[in-house]
Amino acid sequence: MTKTPTKTWPELAIEGWVLGAEMSAVIWLRSLRMMTGGRLAEHEAERMVSEKITAAMTLFPAILAGGMNQSAEEATGRAIAHYRGPVRANRKRLSR
Repeated sequence: MTKTPTKTWPELAIEGWVLGAEMSAVIWLRSLRMMTGGRLAEHEAERMVSEKITAAMTLFPAILAGGMNQSAEEATGRAIAHYRGPVRANRKRLSR
């Protein structure tokens, strides 16, 4: 089994920027949903808090899955990958 090449800092910076842009879209879409009020807004707020707690508690184990001797680039790549999936799923769900 071959190891995937570690991404460079410029590649990670671009991935981080894209993730940040997608996160901004999710924040905007969630804000719109919460401004409407009612049951849907309440459910979204509860979901948001739950997701944030889960993401924070699972980040450290996700990074450590690469082992103690991984490079900073590998750890950063794992952190970006950890958040990419849920952020993208929320953007798609909220955009419907």
